[in-house]
Amino acid sequence: MEYQDTSLLPYHLDQLIELAIIEDIGPGDITTAALSKKTLKGEGAIIAKEPMVIAGLEAAYRVFLRIDQEISFMAMCSDGEELSEGDEIAKVSGDFSALLTGERIALNFLQHLSGIATNVRAYVNELSDKPVRLVDTRKTIPGWRALEKYAVRMGGAKNHRIGLYDGILIKDNHIAAFGDIRTAIEKTRQTASHLLKIEVEVSTLAQVKEALAAGADVIMLDNMSDMDIQKAVTEINKKALVEVSGQVTRSTLGKLADMGVDIISVGALIHSARFVDLSMRISLL
Repeated sequence: MEYQDTSLLPYHLDQLIELAIIEDIGPGDITTAALSKKTLKGEGAIIAKEPMVIAGLEAAYRVFLRIDQEISFMAMCSDGEELSEGDEIAKVSGDFSALLTGERIALNFLQHLSGIATNVRAYVNELSDKPVRLVDTRKTIPGWRALEKYAVRMGGAKNHRIGLYDGILIKDNHIAAFGDIRTAIEKTRQTASHLLKIEVEVSTLAQVKEALAAGADVIMLDNMSDMDIQKAVTEINKKALVEVSGQVTRSTLGKLADMGVDIISVGALIHSARFVDLSMRISLL
């Protein structure tokens, strides 16, 4: 059936598509304009050239729709699905020149978002069924955050806060400005909604005790040694959620989970993901 689901990616996807069109097409595709006519029709097949987790189908669909509203886009899989090399991702048919013009922009969206989803799935698989939540960070490409965090979810992990507006995280610079952890928590609690939890980033066991005594809901252990992480988990003793961040790799995930932490945040889920390899084969009808 026709791929028409427009609910999956954020509302500002169309703004990114507009920027991409300005960047790549500008006043027009001069190569395609020299060889095509409106009467030419074509069909393109988007193919996976390596194993991957697909994400960004709606973005690809909207790219072609923006260029030509008559184009037909048929998804052959769903976001979050694991694909093998050679699998067909989507069929696109319509005006031949529109297919040529939209090809690279659509593939860029798919390759980037699928790259993140594929990278995340590899991290998730390392954790197996361990009772810990794997989350991303705010280390994202400006303007792309909501899309990149969507791709994280398609890979099987969870999102940390989306921005500064939807979660409280008191970091070292905040603590320095307030003077100490207790004051930072008390002042923040006075101005924030009672529905919001307060998370505090700490780097020493002394700070763990201070944050716990001040009533932090979540305590983030930043760049702490394995020994200190284990001591912190014991000290906190379920009185707050424990998050670990900093220097986390795929190979250390299982060990951290076995220490009893509740959350592991990894910036590399997004910022270290590479583009996956896709191609679009276009033929005249």
